[in-house]
Amino acid sequence: MSKKNSSQLTFWGHIEELRKILFKSLAVVAVFTIVAFVCKNILFDILLAPSKSDFVTYRLFCVLGQILHIDICPKPFDAQLISTQLASQFMIHLSISFYAGILVALPYILYQLFRFISPALYENEQKYSSKVLFFSFFLFATGVLLNYFLIFPLSFRFLITYQTDEAVANMITLNSYVDTLTMLSLMIGLMTELPIIAWLLAKLNILSASFMRKYRRHVVVVLLIVAAIITPTADIFTLLLVFVPIYLLYEVSVVIVGKVNF
Repeated sequence: MSKKNSSQLTFWGHIEELRKILFKSLAVVAVFTIVAFVCKNILFDILLAPSKSDFVTYRLFCVLGQILHIDICPKPFDAQLISTQLASQFMIHLSISFYAGILVALPYILYQLFRFISPALYENEQKYSSKVLFFSFFLFATGVLLNYFLIFPLSFRFLITYQTDEAVANMITLNSYVDTLTMLSLMIGLMTELPIIAWLLAKLNILSASFMRKYRRHVVVVLLIVAAIITPTADIFTLLLVFVPIYLLYEVSVVIVGKVNF
């Protein structure tokens, strides 16, 4: 099977093409970063929404509790975010705008990188690569949304309302809030890439479906521990809300690896 026809480029020709792609990608990121920076109110309304007791997730829990006749409605809480350094709010505004610019520009960046490498791939490899890039972005975005709407709000509510003594008030710095949100978003986004990683390992003959089935019970224990660390809440319901999606991704990975091995 022949590779895609393309003009032959020298080594420096490829470097020049890569330079153009990087420049275009940086330009797009810069544009979206500026847009995010200008739209400060919208950006921080989204960013700080999980810190409010009327966040959509908490309201949905109340509705779900009424339907199932169980007490899972979160009690109202008052979260005070403070800034302890002179320039911290401005620097956080800059960094969050930059992160938002990267996230919005990511599909374009992936598309440009695919266009750069696709001439060197066989036709069937191009189809696989395009699908892998699409599902990688889709899974990562799903993980970020899962964290924003479920994992982080529940973790934040538990930690902001936890007190060792009534005399000690919880006042969280804006830096701590943003760092925790971005770190968890990155962690959950990477964890949702499990099917893609399993597929690649299977393609390299490193991972087999039989191996994954054999150690399924061990994986369950590890995932429960990870879910408990990610959501340090005291109720089993919240723990399962985090554990079940991750475990389902593992089972999907087993099916994908099985098809590759076959």
